[in-house]
Amino acid sequence: KKILYVDMDNVLVDFASGVEMIPEHIQLEYKGRIDDVPGIFSLMKPVFGAISSFERLCKEYDTYILSTAPWSNSSAWSDKNLWVRKYLGEIAYKKLILTHHKNLNHGDFLIDDRTANGASLFGGQHIIFGSDEYPNWKAVCDYLL
Repeated sequence: KKILYVDMDNVLVDFASGVEMIPEHIQLEYKGRIDDVPGIFSLMKPVFGAISSFERLCKEYDTYILSTAPWSNSSAWSDKNLWVRKYLGEIAYKKLILTHHKNLNHGDFLIDDRTANGASLFGGQHIIFGSDEYPNWKAVCDYLL
């Protein structure tokens, strides 16, 4: 099977949905560094179509979650793990990789909304989620399946 990596933030996970759950005074306190709010990653909901698409892709690809977590938010690492277990369960068991150097992972495809943290240097094909070519999960699955 070909290897597929899927980013979390704004690909599987709707980052803004977590921000909306944070009280305004906390948002002001963490202005400019909202991803440092303790527990924020546990509050996020899935992006529309992400869960069913991930499940479909797992049938055709050796699929992993490749994400970055902020160093200054110690709960982010465990919150991302808990999110994966809650929304993806057994299908993603032990398939979460947290790194700031995505290019060090070998694979055929990376679905990511950004080029940061080594995504632009990834050795396989970088599918830019949210781009004109791949605006949503339907477009991604149409291409990969």
